[in-house]
Amino acid sequence: MAERILEFRGINRDHLGTYFEELGGVLTSNTFPFVYDGEGWRAEILSEEEISFTKTFIVNAIHIRFAAESLAELEQLIKKYRYKTTRVGG
Repeated sequence: MAERILEFRGINRDHLGTYFEELGGVLTSNTFPFVYDGEGWRAEILSEEEISFTKTFIVNAIHIRFAAESLAELEQLIKKYRYKTTRVGG
């Protein structure tokens, strides 16, 4: 099984979980690590912390472990997930 841990900043943890559900994942735990099982893949929201850049600029940082049956499936899962987490400024 291939896996990778990534960090996402500035996105609500509940939203990150919803994105896994939109990709076909089912939440199987209610505490850290929040585990989502999909067809041929698994994701775990491992932790959440706050990062301070200045006294007033604070964002959350969430670590997620992605796992899939093959490296190709892992890369496809991450690609789809990154598409959902893309934020465009304006």
